[in-house]
Amino acid sequence: MALKVVGAGLGRTGTLSLKAALEQLLGGRCYHMMEVFQRPTDIEVWHDAARGTLPDWNGFLGDFVAAVDWPAAAYWKELSAANPDALVVLSHRPSDAWWTSANDTIFHLMSQELPPEADPMIREHRAMVLDLLRARFTDQLTDRAACIAAYERHNDDVRRSAPPGQLLEWSPSDGWAPLCSALGVAVPDEPFPRVNSTEEFRANFLQPG
Repeated sequence: MALKVVGAGLGRTGTLSLKAALEQLLGGRCYHMMEVFQRPTDIEVWHDAARGTLPDWNGFLGDFVAAVDWPAAAYWKELSAANPDALVVLSHRPSDAWWTSANDTIFHLMSQELPPEADPMIREHRAMVLDLLRARFTDQLTDRAACIAAYERHNDDVRRSAPPGQLLEWSPSDGWAPLCSALGVAVPDEPFPRVNSTEEFRANFLQPG
């Protein structure tokens, strides 16, 4: 199964809401970092990618119709090349708002010390994410300026490099209409899904304190 949508937007740009929307519009599964937690063997695949050994993308993601969020967004060019007919969706939000959300969630999670009894899978997952960010984003996760520069550099590269006529820039506030227009499907008669707020992320993933 070829991907119909390649998500180039980084984490904390509405990607879990986008995942839910695309699954409804396309009638199939959308890959997201959440999938990695459910498919622990994927951790090694992404860790190998961070180290420079890329998978057979269509074999690896053959059960999915779309892929959004980290880690897939870090390899959007490779995924687009492997799926040349796919729509490239650059989900984004203003840089300052993105930094606040990412710093309060993902980057804070990466900086938390794991307890000695932490599951080895969690340790492996964290190591993969840190190596992936180091390879394809920045390793200065506590540096606001460095992270915003990396975020804007990534987005500008997507705008320059996406196949002509196949890029959709989308913000969470845009809702259904741009996605449906680009995919040639009807707008659902229901509210756009809104999930994984900062508060929800922190409640699910961060230790108290």
